[in-house]
Amino acid sequence: MIRLLARLICLMPLIAAGPSRAHELRPAYLDIRETKTRDFAIVWKTPALGEMRLGLYVRLPETCQPIGEPVNSFEGGAFFERWTARCPDGLKGRSLTIDGLRTSLTDVLVRLAYADGSTQVARLTPEMPSLAIIASQTTFEVAQTYFLLGVEHILLGFDHLIFVLALMLLIRDRWMLVKTITAFTVAHSITLAGAALGIFSLPQKPVEAAVALSIAFVASELARSRSGQRRHSETYPWIVAFAFGLLHGFGFAGALKEIGLPQTDVALALLTFNLGVEAGQLLFVATILLAASASKALVAIPFGPVRIMASYLIGTMSMLWLIARIESFWS
Repeated sequence: MIRLLARLICLMPLIAAGPSRAHELRPAYLDIRETKTRDFAIVWKTPALGEMRLGLYVRLPETCQPIGEPVNSFEGGAFFERWTARCPDGLKGRSLTIDGLRTSLTDVLVRLAYADGSTQVARLTPEMPSLAIIASQTTFEVAQTYFLLGVEHILLGFDHLIFVLALMLLIRDRWMLVKTITAFTVAHSITLAGAALGIFSLPQKPVEAAVALSIAFVASELARSRSGQRRHSETYPWIVAFAFGLLHGFGFAGALKEIGLPQTDVALALLTFNLGVEAGQLLFVATILLAASASKALVAIPFGPVRIMASYLIGTMSMLWLIARIESFWS
C-alpha cells in the first residue's frame, strides 16, 4: 500500500503533462494468447509519454522463437508491440521475465489465455519481475491477484479519487459522508459487474468524458455553497453520489475488460476486484481525514476559503480533462 501511494506521488507530473490520460495511468500490460497448438499471439503495452516509452522488455522462455517481425506503434499514451512466437515445449511449467522492471516504478499485468480456455493472470512488480507459468491458478491466487489489481486501479485512477475528494469537501457531517460513500460504492458496483459481464455497456471514451463532467459538477456545487444555505447536493449528496457512481462504474469496468476475467473464476475475480477498489477508496478517504486532522492540530486554517480554493482547482482540472477527452473522440 505504501509503495502504491509513493508511485501516486511520483506520477503527479504526468497528470499535469497529459490531462486526458488521468484515468489511463495503468501498469504495463502483457497479453499472451494461444492461437493454435504451441503458437502464441503476444501484445505488449507499456506506458509512454509522447514517443518516449518505458524501457521494459519481455523475455520469454529460451525455447520460444518469434515468427515474423514485430509490429510497433504508439497509441493513446502507450507503446504497443505485437508479434507471434512459437514455443515447441509450450509455456506451462516455464517462466518469463520483464527486463528493466527492477529499476522501474511500475507494475506489469500479465494475462495468459490457452486454446483449451484456461487462463492465468498475474501481477509482476520491481521486487518480483519474473512469472512462473503454471497449469492453473488456485482460488486464493485468483482472489489475491484481482484484489491487488482493484486496489492499484483506484489508487491510480486520479479522476475517481478527485471526485471522492470533492464529495468529502462538500459534506461536513461524518454520518452523511458514510452514507454518500456507500451510495457511490453500491452504484459503481452495479455497473462494474454488469459491464464486466457483458450485460450492458457504454462506449469508453464518452464515459471518460462524462466522468470528468461529473467532477466539474461537484466542483461547481462546492464553489456555490454558502454558510447557512444548503444546496440539494449538500442535503441529499448520496443521490448525487449514486447517480454519478453508476457512471464511474463503467470507467472501472473498462480497466477490468482490458485485464479480462478468468473463465473458471468469473464471480470470484469480479468480487475481489471490486473489493480491492473499495479498499483503495477507503484507504484514500482515511488518508485525507487523517491529513485534515493533523493540519488542524498544527495550524488553524479557515475551512471556507480552503473549500473555495479547492473547488476552483478541482473544477479547472476536471475541465481540462473534459476538453482533452472530447478531443480524443476524433483521434
